[in-house]
This record gives sequence, structure tokens and C-alpha cells, in this order.
Amino acid sequence: MVTLTGKQINLRAIEPEDLEFLFQIENNELFWEVSNTQTPFSRFLLKKYIENCHLDIYEAKQLRLVIYENTTNISVGLIDLFDFNPQHKRAGLGIIIHQDFQKKGYASEALDLLINYCFIHLHLHQLYANITVDNNDSISLFKKYNFKEIGIKKDWILSKGIFKDEILFQRINEK
Repeated sequence: MVTLTGKQINLRAIEPEDLEFLFQIENNELFWEVSNTQTPFSRFLLKKYIENCHLDIYEAKQLRLVIYENTTNISVGLIDLFDFNPQHKRAGLGIIIHQDFQKKGYASEALDLLINYCFIHLHLHQLYANITVDNNDSISLFKKYNFKEIGIKKDWILSKGIFKDEILFQRINEK
């Protein structure tokens, strides 16, 4: 699919071969704050999840894609649409890049590809993202792609015994 193909990376559906990569990401405590996870996932549960990834976004109300480097075919991260609402033409967006592959432009390219996919193929009117106030890399990334800060949720995330504010970012499709 041309829309999900970039210069460095491609976005693709989850395959059974992604089990170990998902296991690494979902059980990495560094990502639990942004994924609202507090407990580890078993390979069994992740295998069941993969078996249900064939559901259409209109049925599942979410879409998870693997970000893979297109010259080596190595998975480097995941990008998600969640809270998909076709009636109001909006969805939440989240992205995780494995720590071994951060700072290489993969997140930026993946975000660009998914924004275009959402506006061109899903005909969404808006996308939003929730980012903690101390996640400067994500804040910069989403601002680069014209997401605007529209509010702050006070003491929204409890992480390591400390409450953090979370910024709500939104991008409206102006076309």
C-alpha cells in the first residue's frame, strides 16, 4: 500500500511472526506509562490478540500497525489508532518506538504516514494524542505535524508515585 510506505519505514498489519516483538514492547516497563499498562502480558494473551487483529477498524474501533525498517525488515515500533469513532470522524493516536531504534526519524515518518492514511482513506476529521508534560520528544514530534495543544488534564497519570499532567493535542483535517 503506497500510503503506508515511506522512505525509511513502512507500516503494516500485525503478523503472527510479530509475537516476540509485541512481547518485548508490551512487557517493557519503560513504556507502561504511555500505554496505560501496569501488568505484564503473556505470550498466550498476545497470541490471542494477534489472532483477532484481522478485525476491521470499524468493528474493533482500533488499529495497530507495526513500524518496520524497509531495508532490513526489522520491526522498530508500533503505531496505534484507538477510540476510533466513525460517527464523529475522529480517533486517538499513539506511537512507541523500541528504545534501540529511537532518534532515527522512524517516529516522525510513521506519524506522517498514518496521518495521511487517516485523512485520505478513513476520511477522519480529527486526530488527537495524550502526552505527559515531561515527554518533550513526543510533544515536539506532534507539534511538528501541526497538532495543537487544546488542554491540560491535571494530575492525570500516576507514575512511580508521582502525579503528572497530561496534555491533550488535536489536529483537525482542514481539507
